[in-house]
Amino acid sequence: MIDLSPLWLTLKLSLSTTLILFVISIPLANWLAGGKDIFKIIVQAIVSMPLVLPPTVIGFYLLLAFSPANAFGSWLEEWLNIRLVFSFTGLLIASVIYSLPFMVHPILSGLSSLSPSLKEASWSLGKTKWQTLTKVLLPNIKPSLLTGIVLTFAHTVGEFGVVLMIGGNMPGKTRTASIAIYDEVDAFHYHTANVYAGILLAVSFIILLVLYTYNRKMQQAKFY
Repeated sequence: MIDLSPLWLTLKLSLSTTLILFVISIPLANWLAGGKDIFKIIVQAIVSMPLVLPPTVIGFYLLLAFSPANAFGSWLEEWLNIRLVFSFTGLLIASVIYSLPFMVHPILSGLSSLSPSLKEASWSLGKTKWQTLTKVLLPNIKPSLLTGIVLTFAHTVGEFGVVLMIGGNMPGKTRTASIAIYDEVDAFHYHTANVYAGILLAVSFIILLVLYTYNRKMQQAKFY
């Protein structure tokens, strides 16, 4: 009998991470798109670091930060009664940090490609910056929004290094599908590992197929 809890936990983590990053990334990307001063360049570089750093590096420093043996982790546990190491909450925070560029970059690219006249026309009609963003700009970058959502979800589904460093391998709590595959292979349970891997493969393929199909339809619609 296949234990489905790693799959459900992976789904929960991926959906939660994608939702949080969608809310965070829209205002962040909009702010980054509004100019290229040195401070924004520094922030963009920080956002992009998970793309070039090994997951174990990010996981290691997050583990140090969250650990009760260090100042921040000790403060959280002593004053707020929160322990982030080896917990779903810590896993979620780590996933949000690690997957941040996969949501921010597509949205930033979409917003940067829009003509400045869209903003100017909206402002001239008395719309606020927030109304301009939500009612004018975002509807014009739907493919970019979908790309960010899909990439973030798929990336979180496949996380391994950061998940292992922060969450460990606690069944029903932090043992995601990627960790379960590693465990089953390590125990020479190739059939079970194949089931987990096959499910993730199918989910990833379907997600990407939907993304490319939608983007192709949007591109074709522009020619009519």
